[in-house]
Amino acid sequence: MSQQIAGAVVLGVAVLLILAGVWAWRARLRRDSGLTAPLGVPEHAEVRARYETLYVATTKHDHSLERLAVRPLVYRARGELTITDRGAALSLDGSPTVFLASSRLLGVDRATVTIDRAVEPGGLIRLVWRTDDGTLVDSYLRITGDLGSTDAAGAALTDLQRLCAASETGETA
Repeated sequence: MSQQIAGAVVLGVAVLLILAGVWAWRARLRRDSGLTAPLGVPEHAEVRARYETLYVATTKHDHSLERLAVRPLVYRARGELTITDRGAALSLDGSPTVFLASSRLLGVDRATVTIDRAVEPGGLIRLVWRTDDGTLVDSYLRITGDLGSTDAAGAALTDLQRLCAASETGETA
């Protein structure tokens, strides 16, 4: 009988932990419900490059372990990063296309760790940008095309840095 009681206690604790996780995630979704990313690629945007990517997370700026539920960038997903002359488009599986105009991009660099993901040094690309309400956030991408080669990741990083430089000078990339 003691094994049955112990099993019931373990099962009860497991159910409580699952319920606490669901409650915490729903609270985060409510907290961040005002944060949205811009949608849709502008007409006549000239595509310059495409990269297969894994979207990892969006966090508070310089707080890589504090996830934000910016709609539609709420969940990790595979997709494509498209670099245009006007900005970067992120087309994720099951979500509308997010378009970060070069004027919204404030910085791009490499990262190694963010919430739920740690990779080799410099294995992530961190995009610093502003949401629709002006909140500064960091989004993390892992370039997966060409088996995640450093050449593809380096090319994507260079293209994104050009977009940021163009926004600082007021030019098109």
